[in-house]
Amino acid sequence: MKRTTVLLGIVGGMAAGALLGVLFAPDKGLNTRRKIAKKGEDYVDGVRGKFNEMLDDVNHRLDTLMKEATNMTRRSKAKANSVLEAAMDEN
Repeated sequence: MKRTTVLLGIVGGMAAGALLGVLFAPDKGLNTRRKIAKKGEDYVDGVRGKFNEMLDDVNHRLDTLMKEATNMTRRSKAKANSVLEAAMDEN
């Protein structure tokens, strides 16, 4: 949650800065629209990159958890089998 909040704050700050920069820069309307479109594309690319990094991190953590769960299951089965064998040997 904190990472998302920070990311949204950064993107919002960049958008506000770009908007103010374009509004106060003396240029023709066509050039201004082109600049806005270019900045928008740049921001989308930046957000997309950050989102992909976050998604990769989540996938990596999920893979790690799955491996740990598989190992824990394997160890639990082995222990259960050894307890079962010990109980059968006593009878």
